[in-house]
Amino acid sequence: MPETSLRSRLRTLYESHGPVGDRFRYALLAFDLAIVAWLVASSFLPRGLHTTTIDISIGAIFLADLMVRLWIARRPSREIFSLWGLADLLVIFSLLVPIWGEGLAFLRVLRLYRVFHSPQTLTQLRDDLPGFRRNETALRAGLNLLIFLFAMTALVYQTQSGINERIGNYVDALYFTVSTLSTTGYGDVTLVGTSGKLLSVVTMIIGISLFLRLVQVIFRPRKAQFRCPTCGLGRHDADAVHCKACGTVLAIPDEGLD
Repeated sequence: MPETSLRSRLRTLYESHGPVGDRFRYALLAFDLAIVAWLVASSFLPRGLHTTTIDISIGAIFLADLMVRLWIARRPSREIFSLWGLADLLVIFSLLVPIWGEGLAFLRVLRLYRVFHSPQTLTQLRDDLPGFRRNETALRAGLNLLIFLFAMTALVYQTQSGINERIGNYVDALYFTVSTLSTTGYGDVTLVGTSGKLLSVVTMIIGISLFLRLVQVIFRPRKAQFRCPTCGLGRHDADAVHCKACGTVLAIPDEGLD
């Protein structure tokens, strides 16, 4: 059946671990990074037909991506009503019907989290990049902090631009977010209104938690990601010979670089 064949090919692109699927997922990751770059650049540009046209084009691509993922999903309802599915719907709606400036821009940044943390992408990075495999926990913690930083910066810019004279572009919002997250708090840029104060509190609480998590994994002894065939324990000392939970002999892959 032609329809079945097309669905199978699309599943190969989105879910397989072959060369075609790997290249496609890297392309998706590059596209989402480009969207973040556009998000930053557009804050310095006056809103007009050109920016609206680009946003609508991005929204059409996001919509096509979502429709394909729903079509190939084993359980489409679970996909669309998941946190990331609802976030995608909000982003697509705000891009295609731009009734709120640049739309829900901070949710565009969260797409990076979904793409990067998908099982297929993680498996691909472990296979392609030995350095990622050895330092996965620290790299993922750093990426989570970076994504949070850009998401909160986008949210600050979206909610304060136009009502706060000190938030004129994305860099102003980034400056505020970093100084707040690091608890430096110079005080030359502050958010106005009750919502601004609440947003500052959220930035401090969640941001500091993610930062402490990053520091913890950097200075904690490195663990190897390897599932014990007997008890299923997934983290072991890098030089472990036996599983500390059940005593099973392990065969943890080691490139011999330490």
